[in-house]
Amino acid sequence: MYGLLLESVENYIKETYGEDAWDKIRKLARVETMAFSTHKRYSETIIPDIARACSLVLDINEDDIMDAFGVSFVCFVGQYGYDKILSVLGRNMRDFLNGLDNLHEYLRFSYPKLKPPSFFCTNESTSGLTLHYRSKRKGFIHYVKGQIRQVGKLFYKIEIVIDVVSVEIQESTTHVVFRLHFENNAYKEELVKQQAFASNTLPLNSGMFFNLFPFHVVFTRSFEIKGIGSGIAAVFPTAKGQKLNTLFSLTRPLIDFKWDKILEHTNNVFELKSHKSLKRSGCPFEEIAREAFKKDGKEEKKERTLSSSDTLSSNGTEQEEVRKDSIEKESSDEDDGHHIHLKGQMMYMMEWECIIFLATPILEDPDAMFRTGLYINDLSMHDSSRDLVLAGTQQSAELKLALDQEQQKSKILEESMKKLDAEMKRTDSLLYQMIPKPVADRLRRGEPAITTCQVFDNVTILFSDVVGFTSICSQISPMEVVCMLNAMYTKFDQLSERHGVYKVETIGDAYMVVSGAPEITPYHALNICNMALDMISSMVELSDPSTGGHMRIRVGIHSGTTVAGVVGIKMPRYCLFGDTVNTASRMETNGEAMKIHISQTTWDHIKDHPYKVEERGSIPIKGKGSMKSYWLLYLDANDDTLPKSVTNTPKKELKNTPSLDNRSLYSPISFDDIPRKRSMDASLDIIKQNERNNSLELSSHSKRNGSLDMVSSPLRGVEKHGSYSPQIGKQFNFRKTSPDTHNGETTKVKFTTENNHGFRGNGKGFLGEEKSSLCQIL
Repeated sequence: MYGLLLESVENYIKETYGEDAWDKIRKLARVETMAFSTHKRYSETIIPDIARACSLVLDINEDDIMDAFGVSFVCFVGQYGYDKILSVLGRNMRDFLNGLDNLHEYLRFSYPKLKPPSFFCTNESTSGLTLHYRSKRKGFIHYVKGQIRQVGKLFYKIEIVIDVVSVEIQESTTHVVFRLHFENNAYKEELVKQQAFASNTLPLNSGMFFNLFPFHVVFTRSFEIKGIGSGIAAVFPTAKGQKLNTLFSLTRPLIDFKWDKILEHTNNVFELKSHKSLKRSGCPFEEIAREAFKKDGKEEKKERTLSSSDTLSSNGTEQEEVRKDSIEKESSDEDDGHHIHLKGQMMYMMEWECIIFLATPILEDPDAMFRTGLYINDLSMHDSSRDLVLAGTQQSAELKLALDQEQQKSKILEESMKKLDAEMKRTDSLLYQMIPKPVADRLRRGEPAITTCQVFDNVTILFSDVVGFTSICSQISPMEVVCMLNAMYTKFDQLSERHGVYKVETIGDAYMVVSGAPEITPYHALNICNMALDMISSMVELSDPSTGGHMRIRVGIHSGTTVAGVVGIKMPRYCLFGDTVNTASRMETNGEAMKIHISQTTWDHIKDHPYKVEERGSIPIKGKGSMKSYWLLYLDANDDTLPKSVTNTPKKELKNTPSLDNRSLYSPISFDDIPRKRSMDASLDIIKQNERNNSLELSSHSKRNGSLDMVSSPLRGVEKHGSYSPQIGKQFNFRKTSPDTHNGETTKVKFTTENNHGFRGNGKGFLGEEKSSLCQIL
């Protein structure tokens, strides 16, 4: 089908349900095309796919959607001027329906590859008629009903009631019988006119009549050809006496090529296609014609390939194959070679007991005449056949140039739309990380920020901070502080996704999350407690740059009521307000390292679940007085009373690294990004300075090139919080081995009691065995 139909569908959905609905429907229907081109061909299955997607997204019956598509199409084509064609197609609704099968013939020059359906009328009366609809498309029954009903309402001011009498599927053709109920007064007037013409007939010589139609065919009930016109005799000189259905096949209307079927459809335009391929015999331009035909075939093949790739989705293999087969089938039907096409009217001649086919050849340009072996003087003079071939050639070239330009612009526009869609997805992703999606969508619609504020009766809030953060910052560089916090926050962000909690903000080393807002859940306290346990467990992966041990945090949790929303104009953020926020912060402040401090209200929410806690007793809370609180220890892995909706819960006394999601998160900086500006010489200078400060004793100096080997390891085991620290008074023996010799000089490094932080020189932090200034020498 051409893009005109898809444009009308897109326009209807956007105007009725909005741009967002169209984007959802387009993606669900797996339509990758961002903008449809009017004169470009697409798969026949796209509109039914869109209708099914509409039914799911909008919760509307699929048949009603297709009916609405048909109604909107009649109104939509007015912007292209096609409403003028519809308005002059018939003097009344009866004339329109009887000429409906010919409507697509008038659009043939604008849409040359059109594969139209077939219509014909029977059982006509003053109260309506029966309309037969045949098409190779499937699923367009209600689409046609909507179109016919809207034409009657818009152009003829009548209401039409349409009943589906029967639906029959024959191989690739769908045959539908409609009964149309309307005031058909024109039928009675037509009967009177026929009687008047019958009484005033004039005699006409048959030879004169045949000369007027050089492409006529007279055939009997057995399809034996009794007479042919001079034009057909030029290309089929032996046609007389042969069977018409052995020389030609019926391409329109979509009926069986039988005598009685032809008599039922005398109001329809018939189109015949020759079985055999023709060529001009003895033509001096035969080679030119052959080259022109080959060139046209290559261009058409290229166009089909582009059309197929442009309209197929990368998702859904089965749907891709259906659309691909549809386009390939259309392409195979259009490969006509040198076949001649005849279009005209079938009339039954009672006196002869024969049917005469009054036809004209379908010739788009002179190249088509080359291929079929016809000349201009073979065409009749009383119609526009000669004008269409000669004058139409120039117009066709101009139209083709304009169409090529339009398609090129459309392709550029479609590429731009794809890039814009990708950018919008990126900006949306960034926005939804800063503000919850429902709130962001409301702000986009122009709602004031204050209207987004909402009261949440039951939420649980978690605060955490790094123990000794100020001391750590004083011992390491600012960039190392950023790296440390980024590593910690990246893990926390992964855990927040895993447990379905919302990250509110980070201020310095403080991390704040909430469950129960903006999405309400009865398991808000359980989600937060599970995350807190995982946060404590994840500390084994995070190194304290100032000591080389593991980082330590404290966590505070409180449950209650809060107000959440966006306030202000510049730099909008989703914030939480109320006493619950303050209390949660105080719980964290009054906590202890590597412990989870929870309030009484939080304990009330989780006490019926397998969490193990230790009562701390009453403690003074600023602004609240004395409050009873607890230490959250772990989750009992042997108890299965936890609700099934709460997943990814930590195991009892988890010591190993928690299994985090493989989700890709934004991480702007890491330790590897720190520039290594200090050279080997600078590192040796630091060691010398430490020697002068009685922190390090260097027994000898080595050359710059070589390696250091650790002979003895004075590190002791894991301490209380799982960190490693050097034993005071122990000594490192380093041996520097030259690449030329096997015996190296020995360097001794001694840890003294004057430095409470173990090995530290000149205020530079110990970043673990890989990050220290000494290890840079290694």
